[in-house]
This record gives sequence, structure tokens and C-alpha cells, in this order.
Amino acid sequence: MSVPAPPRPAAARLLSPRFRLALLLVLLAAAATAAVVLEPQRLFAPGRGGWPVSGGAAVVLFAAAYGLATVAFVPRPVLNVAAGALFGSQFGTAAAIVGTVLGAGIAFGLGRSLGQEALRPMLRGRWLRAADRQLSRHGFRSMLAIRLFPAVPFAGANYCAAVSRMSWPAFLLATGIGSVPNTAAYVIAGSKASDPGSPAFLFSTGFIVVTGLAGLAFAWRERRRLRRARTHGAAGPVRRAGPEPVRPLGEAEFEGGEHRQATPAVRAATGRP
Repeated sequence: MSVPAPPRPAAARLLSPRFRLALLLVLLAAAATAAVVLEPQRLFAPGRGGWPVSGGAAVVLFAAAYGLATVAFVPRPVLNVAAGALFGSQFGTAAAIVGTVLGAGIAFGLGRSLGQEALRPMLRGRWLRAADRQLSRHGFRSMLAIRLFPAVPFAGANYCAAVSRMSWPAFLLATGIGSVPNTAAYVIAGSKASDPGSPAFLFSTGFIVVTGLAGLAFAWRERRRLRRARTHGAAGPVRRAGPEPVRPLGEAEFEGGEHRQATPAVRAATGRP
């Protein structure tokens, strides 16, 4: 008679991968709800008297608030424009980059500690395994390319990298470097918004439009490629039409693993007795 296994302690159940994944989903849902209800992006609006400090302390406070806002799914372009309008192009870019790395690090840590162990066994599809292999083996290069393409969602890239085996240094360094071009463009546009005819505003706006269109074109091309590959895989390999291969003389003697008596013509042609 088998003895039933003892019930798991409450602490073990709370530390199980599924419970941690559920906790992560609850935290993300709460953050998204708070962002919709409270609209924290209004705190970054220029001319709003909500900043208790000024100067360098204001830049540091803005960077910290920026990072927390990205975890709550506040759009980064809005925060970047606000950084330029509040602090100018130089300090605004610095604050936005620091906030970007901070927010990405928080999301990466949450996904790695709460979701990785439960989600990795679900990577069963061929494309999911290929993406995980790319992120795990070539972390810095992959994340750098992702950050340079504005069409890739910021939060989605953070949590996908967290589920993979990408290292912390590769993720943070690639995020900091790869986020500079688009972040700086939005910050400059925000700092020159009062003078839309200035060369700096026109250049930054043009850069944003061009990179956005390039990202959409790349995403559309990859979607078509994946669709063609999926269709070809469902149809199976295509056999080319052509004549049947000619077997050598005497091969007919051994079909299906059975020895067959060769005809006199075959024995004469092959020189067999």
C-alpha cells in the first residue's frame, strides 16, 4: 500500500514557479492599471509645479521617476520629450538614458526572479526556441539590435530577455548603448518644440520618422518571411518531378531483403553463373 506524499509546506508553495509567475502578472496588471488611472506622465509636463527640487537633484529625481514609469508601461517617447522640455538636450538625454537603463533593469530583475523558471519549460515552438537560443548565446549583440529598432516594444524586450539566459551586464550595457539614438532624437525634439522651424527640431523629427518607418518595414518583412516558412512547413517537402532512378542490373535480385532467382538474361549480362 503506497503512502501518500506529505503536503507541501506553505512556504514551498509560495516559492513555487507558478506562484511567482502569478505574482509577476498581478504586479504588472496593477502597474498598468495605476498608469491608466493616475496618469503619472502628467507629472513630467513642463511648467507643472510638482518638482520639490531643482538643478542636479531634479535630474536625478526625474531619472528615478522615469525608470519606475517605464515599469508601469508609460510610453518612453512621452518621457523623452518631457526630459528635453524640462532639462534641455544634454541633461535631458542623460536623465532619459539613466532612466531607461534603470527601468529596463527593474523589469529584467522582475522577469528573471519571478517568471523565468515557470516560462522556460513553455518554450517549445521552433521559433521560440530559436529566439531563446539567439538571446542566450549572443546577448549583447541581440539586445543592441533590438534597442536600435524602435518598432520592438520596450517592455516586451525586457521580459523576453529575462526569460532567456542573457547575462545582466550584456543586457544593461546593450540597453544603454542601443537606446541612445532614438532617445536623444526625442529629447532634442522636446527641447526644441518651441521652435519647430529650427534645424535641430527638423533633424530629430526626421530621424524619428525614418527610423520608425524602417522598423515597420523590417517587422513587415519578417512577418512575411515567417508566414512563408510556416506555409512551406505545413505543406511538407515538395518532390521534384522527374524520371524514376534506374537501378543497376542484378539489383532486382534482392528486393525486400529476399533473394530472388535471376533470369538467364540478367545472369548473362552480369557475368554471373
